[in-house]
Amino acid sequence: MTLSSTNKTILITPLNWGLGHATRCIPIIKALLENNYIPIIASDGIALELLRKEFPYIKTLKLPSYQIEYAKNGKNFKWKLLQNFPKMMKAVLNEKKLVKKWVKKYDIGGIISDNRLGVFSKKVPSVFITHQLNVMTGNTTWITSKLHQHIIKKYKECWVPDVGETPNLTGKLGHLEKADFELKYIGPLSRMQKKETAKVYDLMIILSGPEPQRGLLEEKLRKEIQNYSGKIVFIMGIIKRVQKKEQIENVTYYNFMNTRQLERTFNESEIVLCRSGYTSIMDLVKLEKKAFFIPTPGQFEQEYLAEKLEKEGLVPYAKQDDFRMENLSAINNYKGLTGFVNAIDWALLFEVFEK
Repeated sequence: MTLSSTNKTILITPLNWGLGHATRCIPIIKALLENNYIPIIASDGIALELLRKEFPYIKTLKLPSYQIEYAKNGKNFKWKLLQNFPKMMKAVLNEKKLVKKWVKKYDIGGIISDNRLGVFSKKVPSVFITHQLNVMTGNTTWITSKLHQHIIKKYKECWVPDVGETPNLTGKLGHLEKADFELKYIGPLSRMQKKETAKVYDLMIILSGPEPQRGLLEEKLRKEIQNYSGKIVFIMGIIKRVQKKEQIENVTYYNFMNTRQLERTFNESEIVLCRSGYTSIMDLVKLEKKAFFIPTPGQFEQEYLAEKLEKEGLVPYAKQDDFRMENLSAINNYKGLTGFVNAIDWALLFEVFEK
């Protein structure tokens, strides 16, 4: 592996939609540093907060918020997104203007956009990261997918964090019969490492995603876990300046954890209860953990992934309104997420910035 000798500055920009896009950029940022590039991180909200905590020594910039909001009722999810669409488009236009300035001001040599639609430059190699080549929105999937693919086409390359062959993790989300743009399957991305350690917790609960659905699930699970006698660690997914820890009977609560703490806690936990967000799935793959999923109501992507992985005998799931703690016993009948990990050749991937 040869290191870049150019010290090129790479702008990396995760979408602020829950924490998943930010956390899956962590291994990319580390790889950029290891391969002698200078990353600049740009995002907004909790995604930017998290990455500032992970990389306090790296320059960060603020991008406009897409102001993504969830409906309280999952059935209204699509309608809520449509209501937010004008604000989102305004943010995309503003981030285009900012990126144009930053390319010149910071001598940017390459761009990595994780689902930020306005982060692109014709002047430097620009890469788009997504696991959703097809964007599921129910009966409008065909048009949202075509629009997304049209945006992806302007980038030099599209990196999909999955395997290209079957079996794979994303199914029809991340695979096309024929692509008319440069597509690279780079394998699952995770900031986690599997480690052999003594088990401390019987159950790890980790929440993520925008409000109000994150809070609604927290409220439900706080009641449900009263029926569970094992030792629980409950990470609420609320990024604050100061970490808070609270012990209530058999449950240890944290508002958030950094990567090092999360990795240790995952390894110390027997089973995991979480959303079926794709970044959570990739973390579980890397850690080879058995899990139970509760997809975010109305989010077609999470519902599709949960259904796919249950059908394949890997991970069980339940709808948020239907979940009960006794459902967790179903985990024993599923194989878990194993066999998808592959080594990523970062030096080869980053050659796109040297052309």
